[in-house]
This record gives sequence, structure tokens and C-alpha cells, in this order.
Amino acid sequence: MKKLDAILESIAERFYPITSWLLRLGLGTSFILHGLGKFPLPPEKMVTWFESMGYMYPEFVTSLVALGEVGAGAGIILGGLINNHLGNLITRLSGGAVVVIMIGAILIAHSDWLVTKKLFMSEQIFLFLLGLFFAIKGNK
Repeated sequence: MKKLDAILESIAERFYPITSWLLRLGLGTSFILHGLGKFPLPPEKMVTWFESMGYMYPEFVTSLVALGEVGAGAGIILGGLINNHLGNLITRLSGGAVVVIMIGAILIAHSDWLVTKKLFMSEQIFLFLLGLFFAIKGNK
């Protein structure tokens, strides 16, 4: 067992520098694509759905969601390219934006999933957790 662990460690250690980039690119790309999927603004299907639930200013709110998703995704990626306190701040703020957006998505679109098996089998919980990871870790 020790020998197998040592072999795996010798292979894996070469990839340590890119491990956070794997998460960063996955989350950033996912959020950019989710946001772009809501264009052109305002996202009509989402507006209609928000109106049916009685939300105020659905055109404005749904447009903010789409822009927020694109901006947070881009910020997660771009923040990693800036190797100073500004990049760290952009990463943390973008991670926080992902957390806020995902809390909204879970509470509004998937409230029946709260603390159920379905939530933990969905991509939403992982997007939330990745956002939280970058909000806490930043570029460190």
C-alpha cells in the first residue's frame, strides 16, 4: 500500500500547480455558458417564469442574473491570471457572487430540493461549493 501511494504521489505531484485551475476553468466556463444561455436580454422564458411567481421587475432581475453569471464566471478565470492582491480579490468576489447566485437558484428554482437527495445529486450543489471554495481560498 505504501509503495502504491508513493507511485501515485510521484505521478500526481507534477499536476499540483494546475489543480485549482481545473476547478477554476470548470466553474468559470460553466457560469459563463449558463449566463450566455440567457441572452439576449432580458431572457424571455425566465421573465415569464418570474412573472408567474409574482416577482417584481422580472426583466431587470433576470437580466442581472444573466450578467452576474457571465461576470462571476469570467472573474473566477481572470482573477487567477492576475498574480497579486487584485487577482485574489477578484477571485474571492467572483466566488462570493457564485455563492449568492446559487443560493438564489436553489431557493427560487429548486426549493423542493432543500436538504434532499435530489439536491446532492444535482450540479447546483457543486457549483455552490466551488463558488464557496474560491470565495474562501481566493488565489491562495
